[in-house]
Amino acid sequence: MTRRWIGVFLAWVVLGASAASAAPLVDAAWLQANLKTPNLVVLDIRNKIDGGSREVFEAGHIPGAVYSDYGTAGWRTAQDGVPGMLPPVADLEKLVGGLGIGNGAHVVIVPGGVSALDYGSATRVYWTFKVLGHDAVSILDGGYQGWTADPGRSVEKGAAAPQAVAFKADFRPELLASKADVKAALDGSASLVDNRPAEQYAGKAKTDVVARAGTIPGAVSIPQDEFFDAPSGRFAGLGRLAELWKTRKVGGETEQITFCNTGHWASLGWFASHELLGNTKTRLYDGSMSEWAAQADLPVEKGPGS
Repeated sequence: MTRRWIGVFLAWVVLGASAASAAPLVDAAWLQANLKTPNLVVLDIRNKIDGGSREVFEAGHIPGAVYSDYGTAGWRTAQDGVPGMLPPVADLEKLVGGLGIGNGAHVVIVPGGVSALDYGSATRVYWTFKVLGHDAVSILDGGYQGWTADPGRSVEKGAAAPQAVAFKADFRPELLASKADVKAALDGSASLVDNRPAEQYAGKAKTDVVARAGTIPGAVSIPQDEFFDAPSGRFAGLGRLAELWKTRKVGGETEQITFCNTGHWASLGWFASHELLGNTKTRLYDGSMSEWAAQADLPVEKGPGS
C-alpha cells in the first residue's frame, strides 16, 4: 500500500472491518488478505466501458466474486426522458439482494481499472450504495487489472451463482441534488463542479444526450481524467485531489454539487470530495446536463477557455 492511503489503512486496522470504518479505497494486498472474511462480498462490475462482460468475468475473476454488469444490470434507468438516473429504491433493493448482498455485508467493488471512465462505473455504484444507506462499501483501487498485475494472486473461472438475500435500504436524499437544488445554487450559495471533459465544459463539444453545448453558469471545471493516475492504474492521490480543489477554489467545507452529462463522471467528483477529502456537504446532480440543457429556459453558458 502506498503512503497516500496509509492513514486510511491504519484507521481500518484499528477500528476493524465494520460498516463504520469501511475504507473508500482498498488495494489488492488488503483484499487478498481479507478474501475469506465473513460477510465480505467482492462485486465485479466490469462492462463494455472497460471491455468487460459476463463472458469476460467467467473467463477469469477474483475468487468468490459475484458479477453485475454496470451497464445492463439495472444500476441506472431512464426517467422522463433523462438517461442514467437512479432507479426506484425497491428495484435497487431487489438488485442488491439478488447478488447475495445483505445489510451486514462489506462490499468491495471491482472495476476494470483501466481509465477514469471505467472508475466512474465503480464510483457510481459506490454512490448508489451510500444513497441506499449502506456504508460498508469500498472500491478496489487498481481494479481487476491491479489484481492480476501480481502473478501470485489467484483467479478463478466460471459463473457465479449468489443466493438471494433480503436487502433493506435506508434512503439518504441528502446525497442527491435535484434540478431545483441546482437552480437555487445559481446565486453562488453552493459550488457547482463540472466533471466532464474540458472541451464539453467550454462548449466546444457535447454528447448526443445533451441538448445544448456549454455548462451551468458559475460552474468550475474538474475534468474526469484528473481522477485517474494512468501510470499506476489507480485513483488519484489525496495530495493531487486537495490541490485540484484548492486551485479551483472549491475546497474546505463549502457546499458542492457535482455534475456531468448523466451522473457517471459526476460520481468521480462526488467520491473525491465527499469520501476522500471529507466534505459531507457534497451532493451529486443525478440528471446532470442531460436534464438541465433539455429545459430551454434554464441557462447554459460556455465555460472559461471557450
